[in-house]
Amino acid sequence: MARGRTRRSSEYGEFWPGYVDVLSTLLLVVIFLMSIFMLAQYFASEEASGKDTALKRLTRQISELTSLLALEKGKSKEAADELASLQATLSTLREENSKLSGFALSGDEKSKAAELRISGLTADLDKQKEISNEALAKVDILNQQLLSLRRQIAALNEALEASEKKDAESQSRIKDLGARLNAALARQVQELQRYRSDFFGRLRELLKNRKDIKVVGDRFVFESEVLFPSGSDQLTPAGLEAMNQLASAIIELERQIPKEINWALQVDGHTDIRPINSAQFPSNWELSTARAISVVRYLVSRGVDPSRLVAAGYGQFRPLTNGTDEASLQQNRRIELKLTNR
Repeated sequence: MARGRTRRSSEYGEFWPGYVDVLSTLLLVVIFLMSIFMLAQYFASEEASGKDTALKRLTRQISELTSLLALEKGKSKEAADELASLQATLSTLREENSKLSGFALSGDEKSKAAELRISGLTADLDKQKEISNEALAKVDILNQQLLSLRRQIAALNEALEASEKKDAESQSRIKDLGARLNAALARQVQELQRYRSDFFGRLRELLKNRKDIKVVGDRFVFESEVLFPSGSDQLTPAGLEAMNQLASAIIELERQIPKEINWALQVDGHTDIRPINSAQFPSNWELSTARAISVVRYLVSRGVDPSRLVAAGYGQFRPLTNGTDEASLQQNRRIELKLTNR
C-alpha cells in the first residue's frame, strides 16, 4: 500500500454516538430473551400439539364406538322384536294345539303338524335369545370402552390445562428476568458511559497537540501512517509514543472502573480499497487484522490487562468515505479505538 504524499486535516464524518453500541448490546440481549421465549413456546406448542393429536384420536374412537353401539342397540331391538313376534306365534300355535287335541282321531295328523311347527318355532326362539344375549354382551363391552376413552380424554384435558398454566408461569418468569437484566445493563451502561467520558477526556488532553489523531464521537481515530509504515504492521516511533500515552490512560482507567463493570477497549484496523497481495498479507483483511493485533500486543507489553483488549480487522469494507482520491484513501486507512462493554 502506497504512503499518501499529502495529508489533509479535514474533519472526519460524523460517527454514530456511543449509545448506538449500548442499544446494540441491549438489542442482542432482547434477541437472546426472545429466542428463549420462542424455544419455550415451541416446546409448549409441540407438547400441546401432541396432546391435541391424542385428543382427536380418542374423539374419533369415541365416535366410532358410538356408531357401533348404536348399531348393536339396533340389532338388539330387532332381535327383541323378532323374539316377541315368535313368542306371540308360539302362543297362537299352542292355542291351536289345544283346540286340535279335542278333535277325532282323524285330526291327529293336524296335531302332529302343529307340534312340529311349535318345535321349529321354539328352536328359532332359542336361537334369537342367543343372538340377543350376544348383542347385549357387545353393548356392555362398548360401554366399558367408551367410559375408558372418556376417562383418557379427561386426563388429557387436565394435562393440557397444567401445561398451559406452566407455560404462563414460564412467560412470567422470562418477562421478570428480562426486566431485571435490562435494569442491570442500563446501570452498567450508565457507569461505563461516565468512565468513557473521563477516559476520552484524558486521552484528548494527552494527545491535544496531535492533529493526526482525532476524537470522533465515542472513538479515537489514528491515521495508519502515524502508526505504521506502508504495507507493514510494525509500529513506527511516532506510533510507539502514541501507544505509550494510550497505555498510561488505560492503566489509570483500570484502577477507576469497578470490577463488576465488564468493559473492553476494542482496537479496529481498516485499510483503503487498494488491494495488497504479499506473502505476509494475502489481502487487506490480513493487513488490517495484523495492525490491530500489533497495537494490542504493545499495549499488553506496557502493562494493560489483555483480558480488556479486543483486536479486529475490517479490511476495506468499512470506509469513512467512498472517494477514490488520495485524501479519501488516506482517511480510510486508520486504526480506531473504542471503549465498550462486553
